[in-house]
Amino acid sequence: MQKLHFEVIIAAPKEKVFQLMLSDRAYREWTSPFGQSRFEGSWEKGSKMLFIGTDEEGKEGGMVSRILENKSNEFISIEHYALWQNGLEVTDAANIESWAGAHEDYTFKSVTNGTQLIVSIDVVEAYKDYFNSAWPEALQKLKLLCEN
Repeated sequence: MQKLHFEVIIAAPKEKVFQLMLSDRAYREWTSPFGQSRFEGSWEKGSKMLFIGTDEEGKEGGMVSRILENKSNEFISIEHYALWQNGLEVTDAANIESWAGAHEDYTFKSVTNGTQLIVSIDVVEAYKDYFNSAWPEALQKLKLLCEN
């Protein structure tokens, strides 16, 4: 896996950015560049979290993850470890070994004009171009939500 980094300056306090980013309604909006998605679970440290989307055929699928760290308004670390398919946690699919244990980290820093949000993610080569395209778009959507 390789690590990709993305960042955005948002003209809002980090408390607002943190709260909106993790709220159900805003999450569905700002993550739309990744497809129709939502989360089920808790953002508390140690909690299991499902990140679920619906494909064009109406089937649900996604990732099973755990919240490794949640320092309110400062840092969130997520570890992805399984697939969510047909309402079941799948840990033995063919390609899981290549990305199991991938981290997705968010750092929130106060800066003069608001908040610097830094995203660091582990990706496999096959998804590098996709994430390099989708993440900047998602962060711009989050920026608009937080600044309005």
